[in-house]
Amino acid sequence: MLQLKKSLGQHFLKDESVSRRIIEVLQQRPFKNLVEIGPGGGALTKYLTGLPGVHLKCIEIDDEKVRFLGNTFPGLGNNIIHADILKTSVPFNENFTIVGNFPYNISTQIIFKIIEWKMWVEVMVGMFQKEVAERIAAKEGSKIYGVTSVLVQAFFSVEYLFEVSEHAFNPPPKVKSAVIRMIPLETPVNMKSEKALRLLVKTAFNQRRKTLRNAVKSLFIYEELTDEIFNKRAEELSVQQFAELTFRMKQ
Repeated sequence: MLQLKKSLGQHFLKDESVSRRIIEVLQQRPFKNLVEIGPGGGALTKYLTGLPGVHLKCIEIDDEKVRFLGNTFPGLGNNIIHADILKTSVPFNENFTIVGNFPYNISTQIIFKIIEWKMWVEVMVGMFQKEVAERIAAKEGSKIYGVTSVLVQAFFSVEYLFEVSEHAFNPPPKVKSAVIRMIPLETPVNMKSEKALRLLVKTAFNQRRKTLRNAVKSLFIYEELTDEIFNKRAEELSVQQFAELTFRMKQ
């Protein structure tokens, strides 16, 4: 019996229909290199190892789960990467697809890791806590639209696919889950730099109740702040508008 480690945000997926549905979504786009993040008890892995012509690598931090995966799926061999996903270097030297039932406690950090790997990522299909999934997919005008929404959607299109009951897991978490798909944008959003976009978005949403003029005044010269767009609040700006504003920043 595998031990559940709450410190790692583990909840074992037990509903086979959910696993099969995730695999079905995954196979809607072709790939040859696949990375599973946080395989845990192997609920998805047992389906992934059977995919023909696919080079699978699994990234798992938990010693016990690494041993279990090695014993249960001996064909994986050295393709089990025993490491912290947040400290892992790019697992392939060519394009790859990502799948996972991500641990809740670091799921947003995993998203930023995927952004870091965006040059190689073809598609990501992942399960998150429902409110995190909703936040990633949120559009401007929504109360949950924020830093994560903008920084993800600057590089990826996001599809909110389906929700998963807490009873699909053992033990059941206190929240529902949801599966999303992220696909790199065919035409990247034009911005001054990623660094500038991050600074602008984080500064704007840090005081989201204020108008942009008050929230981000330190980033612009006075003359720029007279533009009517600065009468808006952060949640009212589209990803494109944030990106356009980066060219007008002081630095």
